[in-house]
Amino acid sequence: MRSKFPHILLVNPWIHDFAAYDFWAKPLGLLTLGGILREHGARISFLDCLDRFHPFSPAGPSPSARCGRGPYLKTVIAKPPGLADIPRTFCRYGIPEDWFRKDLAALDPPDLVMVTSLMTYWYPGVRETIGVVKSVFPDVPVVLGGVYATLCADHARSTCGADRVVSGPGESAILPLVAELTGWSPVPRFDPQDLDTLPHPALDLEHHLLHVPVLTSRGCPFQCAYCASHRLQPRMMRRRPDSVVDEIVHWHQRHGVRDFAFYDDALLVDADHHIIPLLEGLVATGIDVRFHTPNALHIREITRPLARLMFRAGFYTVRLGLETTAFEGRQTMDRKVTEAEFLRTVGYLKAAGFNSGQVGAYLLAGLPGQDVSGVEASIAVVKATGVTPIIAHYTPIPHTPMWKAAVAASRYDLESDPIFTNNAIFPCRSESFSWDVLTRLKNLARI
Repeated sequence: MRSKFPHILLVNPWIHDFAAYDFWAKPLGLLTLGGILREHGARISFLDCLDRFHPFSPAGPSPSARCGRGPYLKTVIAKPPGLADIPRTFCRYGIPEDWFRKDLAALDPPDLVMVTSLMTYWYPGVRETIGVVKSVFPDVPVVLGGVYATLCADHARSTCGADRVVSGPGESAILPLVAELTGWSPVPRFDPQDLDTLPHPALDLEHHLLHVPVLTSRGCPFQCAYCASHRLQPRMMRRRPDSVVDEIVHWHQRHGVRDFAFYDDALLVDADHHIIPLLEGLVATGIDVRFHTPNALHIREITRPLARLMFRAGFYTVRLGLETTAFEGRQTMDRKVTEAEFLRTVGYLKAAGFNSGQVGAYLLAGLPGQDVSGVEASIAVVKATGVTPIIAHYTPIPHTPMWKAAVAASRYDLESDPIFTNNAIFPCRSESFSWDVLTRLKNLARI
């Protein structure tokens, strides 16, 4: 006899790419929706095609020195059409297909499957994942959401095989959608416009929870030309600092998690009312944890007192959103920082106790019209300050102000297929950016 509460399967899909690595990556949006559904009574299962600690895997947890990061399993596969000239190996990152099929077969048939997506050019992995799910559960509706589903909705509908594609934040849509597809319609116990009313994400469904993502806010007040944050989350929303502290303490004390990654796009903005009381609250708890900032911090928001507080609270991996040191010509790209602000902030961080291995500055490479000499100069400036330059490959993103320039500069037809926006192929690099030059830039960036 069928339960009145539906069984909903959450799936984090494979990645198809030239390279992929777990830099504190978790499908936070999907697991947040899972937490909401579970809070309302649904039975939730979760299968992670990227699971580094799958029960069939002989590998154990990564050494603590990696702070929770580590390599994915991978299988070499054929390169997509149009990318045969790229001199790199193409892989499916994640568990082998037969493991995934065994996991699916071991489940009670779900009433609904929800699949997430991230990078637009990772859609082949999404498509393959959905295909396997449908081969095992052909009569179960599959819903696709996430970044790719939001930025490339039409492509997702025509390409990936999902029965429904949902764009934008899912909290407002989730209960009506589940009611439509399963007939189950609970009374909402949360306000999608109030982040503090959301339950904890269903991260406890992971086989081994080595690190936890934390989102203290959504949206960003800036609209940088290369970033899609405003498209993905038009409205800036914040959680109460004490709510964030409680969540971090929960994962640390109940699940033994020590490493946390902030996923915010604007973590330090309005610091006096947000990050400062949040970090003061964490310090007051006395817990021994480490914080990482893979999404980068806004440089001009870091003051001397804030740098000290970050160090006391346990910030361990600090990434700065520098992007370029061509400060005089960056107004068309963003308005994040001046040279004086960058140098001052680095001084604050070093004085607070951070070493060069902990502090890195992202530098964009492969921008439309960018010359190699500009990247080389940026690397030299960053190294001179005693922190680590980190080359970030530019990804052309639809609906961003830089998209038209990217389309015009690329040797690929970016508008025809998201596969050509893959940052690993440097789709907008100028003729001076050869593969040998790119290798030299990476070597130059090493401390």
